[in-house]
Amino acid sequence: MISKRAMKVDSSGIRKVFELAEKIENPVNFSIGQPDFDVPEILKEKAIEAIRKGLNRYTLTQGIGELREKVLQHISKTRKRTFQPNEIIISSGVSGGLYLALISIIDPGDEVIFFDPYFVMYKHLVNLLDGKPVMVDTYPDFKISEDKLKKAVSEKTKAIIINSPSNPTGYVYTKEDIETVVRVAKEKNILIITDEIYDGFVYNGNFESAASYYDNVLILGGFSKTYAMTGWRLGYVVGNSEIIAQMIKIQQYSFVCAPAPFQHAAVAALDIDTSGFREIYQKKRDLIYEGLKESFDIVKPEGAFYMFPKLKNGDASAFVEKAIQNKVLIIPGNVFSEKNTNFRISFATDEETLKRGIDILNRCAKDF
Repeated sequence: MISKRAMKVDSSGIRKVFELAEKIENPVNFSIGQPDFDVPEILKEKAIEAIRKGLNRYTLTQGIGELREKVLQHISKTRKRTFQPNEIIISSGVSGGLYLALISIIDPGDEVIFFDPYFVMYKHLVNLLDGKPVMVDTYPDFKISEDKLKKAVSEKTKAIIINSPSNPTGYVYTKEDIETVVRVAKEKNILIITDEIYDGFVYNGNFESAASYYDNVLILGGFSKTYAMTGWRLGYVVGNSEIIAQMIKIQQYSFVCAPAPFQHAAVAALDIDTSGFREIYQKKRDLIYEGLKESFDIVKPEGAFYMFPKLKNGDASAFVEKAIQNKVLIIPGNVFSEKNTNFRISFATDEETLKRGIDILNRCAKDF
């Protein structure tokens, strides 16, 4: 009854920990990849207003014109590049956008390159579509090696996925990293898919996008993280018009359209000043980094709300089990990597919980 394609995909290790959180009393939950603040009130009101006005029907497959125009203005301002109305689709979350992009370009055996550690969905979606994931190692500092990237490229390479700020590491690609990827991609006009969902959480102020340097690109962005709209399932993809046209066509037969009332609400989102949220998360980042840096090897994250500590010795899965036994929920690194030396922490929680978790993890490390 079950297809070979479905059997290629494992259940999410992150979701397994989510389910575990329901069974543990008063856990320190460092597993959740979503903000701990709520959707800004103005956006809730806009959504309620849209519902009451009857804006609950299907929209255009590619999204309402007002939101698409607003996103294009935002991209023009922040990426210093202008895109046309036929170069954008509003998707059901960034995950939906990624799925539509990959299904539009991958034939069986086609290769997609991304960097290890990687967001868990990349590997599984490529496998699901009968493509071949090609991982490029970036340990220990998560910087991109041009030599390693060039060796990964073949005649079957269809795309290179980059994710900055990164989930799970919090690493923000430097201008040198981006220029390296662009140089390699330009040699064979390889598509770059740049996942920028965490662009609202950059702490060093130096965010670089491949879209600023390269034409054959798809930008994945959205509202889930910056505005805490994770359950509203609203994202966008901007870039290569030929691929966008295919994505719109496939969305007609899959997601149909992104949720209508939330599209109308999101028009107001890009006018909101979110610097206050970013400053709060930078303080949380500093608190947990300073609290754990003696017990673990840590590349200080410059973005997102994740940290990817490395054990000084031992197996990460075994350490995660020990932490969970002590009511701290973290994610083993092998969920995001071909290695099992690190674990992921989400510091999107309150300060008291952060301090409690720091104490427990330090004790676990000492006894491990």
